[in-house]
Amino acid sequence: MASFHGGLVCLLVLGFCMVHPTSATVYTVGDTSGWSLGVDYGTWASAKNFVVGDKLAFNYAGGHTVDEVSASDYKACSAGSSITSDSSGSTTITLKTAGTHYFICSSMGHCDGGMKLSVTVAAAGGSSTSPSSGGGSSTTPTSPASDTPSVTGTTPTTKLPAGSSNSGSSLSPKFYAILVGSLVLAVGY
Repeated sequence: MASFHGGLVCLLVLGFCMVHPTSATVYTVGDTSGWSLGVDYGTWASAKNFVVGDKLAFNYAGGHTVDEVSASDYKACSAGSSITSDSSGSTTITLKTAGTHYFICSSMGHCDGGMKLSVTVAAAGGSSTSPSSGGGSSTTPTSPASDTPSVTGTTPTTKLPAGSSNSGSSLSPKFYAILVGSLVLAVGY
């Protein structure tokens, strides 16, 4: 019987080791308001902690763009040297590197009207940092990693159904260690 319990515990441990919860979070920029005029992106971003691997989903109507730009182009609201640009109406940016990433709408007057977002991204597994964001202000975000953020790809994304949440949750490895330890104690192994 002890052999059966030992085998059961090993099987459970193996099963839990094979489960890899995702730690990436998909943030819908502006939540239900999306990427549009009249949204305070500074307030929106200030409540979030971005880490490498997270994604920004921009949902917007025609007449808008999502341009990733350098720090200086962000301050000047200039998309002349955009790193990436998309106007599909649904753009997802994967935050691949730590540091500050800058996004603007390049339609005339939109960036100056507040359609600009900067996010500070922490290294995966590192300590969380508060993001800085541009909103409609002309202040410079603090401590950018460099003047030129990394190139991140844009891919279409689907909109979430009404009432669903886009803030992913993940279980920590500590949770699994506690669970396995509890199982071992429960079966008396």
